[in-house]
Amino acid sequence: MSAPLVRHPGEYRWETRLLAVVTATLVAFGITTVYGASSLVRTQGGYAGGAFALSQLSGALIGGILMLTLSRMDYRLLRPLAWPILLATLLLLLIPVTPGIKNLLAREVNGARRWVNLGVVSIQPSEIAKLAIVIWCAMLATKKGEGVREFKKGLVPFLVVIGLVCVLIIGQPNMSMSVLVALLGGIVLFSAGAKIGHFLLLGFAGVIVGLQAIKFAGYRAARLDTFLNGADGTSQIHQSLVGIGSGGIFGGGLGQGQQKLGYVSYAYSDFIFSTIGEEWGLIGICLIVFLYGLFCWVGFRIARSAEDPFGQYLATGLTAAVGVTAVLHMFVTLELMPTTGLTLPFISYGRSSLVVSLVGVGLLLSVGRMRGKPEKRASAAARRAEA
Repeated sequence: MSAPLVRHPGEYRWETRLLAVVTATLVAFGITTVYGASSLVRTQGGYAGGAFALSQLSGALIGGILMLTLSRMDYRLLRPLAWPILLATLLLLLIPVTPGIKNLLAREVNGARRWVNLGVVSIQPSEIAKLAIVIWCAMLATKKGEGVREFKKGLVPFLVVIGLVCVLIIGQPNMSMSVLVALLGGIVLFSAGAKIGHFLLLGFAGVIVGLQAIKFAGYRAARLDTFLNGADGTSQIHQSLVGIGSGGIFGGGLGQGQQKLGYVSYAYSDFIFSTIGEEWGLIGICLIVFLYGLFCWVGFRIARSAEDPFGQYLATGLTAAVGVTAVLHMFVTLELMPTTGLTLPFISYGRSSLVVSLVGVGLLLSVGRMRGKPEKRASAAARRAEA
């Protein structure tokens, strides 16, 4: 038998380049859309459109530099850093829920403490938690191997850590982000070979816990009631549909949307997909859906062709972090699920979200760039020989 052909790194290069182009397109579209969606938002200094766009641009520059730097790094260096990254994230998550400290470092916005002020920068720990959980789960799943199929020794350690992170995020409160973090951890474990029966059991338990969390928070119960019993003409979710429908095929034009005039709160973040439909029309919506679909397609191709399990699980989780978040955001604006407050990756206003998303893309590009490298093939062959 002839020796199997080894793909040259150049044959993979188009995937990483395409991923970078798609990401840059979404970021540029996001800055433009944020400017249009916030052009009539009043602040102490006047209208917020320019300030919001500049803030988003600064986040894009910072995140872009980090993305390029990480894309040239060997992603395998993250394996020994998985625990320190997770512990640092847990410390940040503790700040908004710790009496005394939270009043000093965690500012309250609309009844929630989701941002931590570290002096020179203000960050959202729950955004970092998405990356931390993906990296940590990929590391531990690689270490356990087939052990992830066992419940007690394989799955329980993941449940303890993911559960702790989710509880801290709910305490902010931010239930939608805690659900997202749990989903990302589950996706990494599923890609590592965990049993589907375990997921069904945990999913059932998660639904029960989630319903109890909704029951004890009045605003969550109100959102669920609005979704189940139908939204009236004044609700944000109804106005979101009105905005999308009024955009028609070509949209009303950049900055011409009417839903941002008090009908929909946070038209530049939580409901920006509705703004896209109103100002860019069906063409804009189809373009965005296509770009996210293309991102996930390329991301999962990178995951499938990664030469080591850690790279496969890491790329899967990073791709899912973008894809799942985008789908959930779109579902909310289309009244397919209750209001959550999740942003649209790369597009919604928010520097923390944008920077963390670009960091994730940088790591994904690193996995893609390392495929087919001679030193990579040598280390893979050594591991197979040891086995």
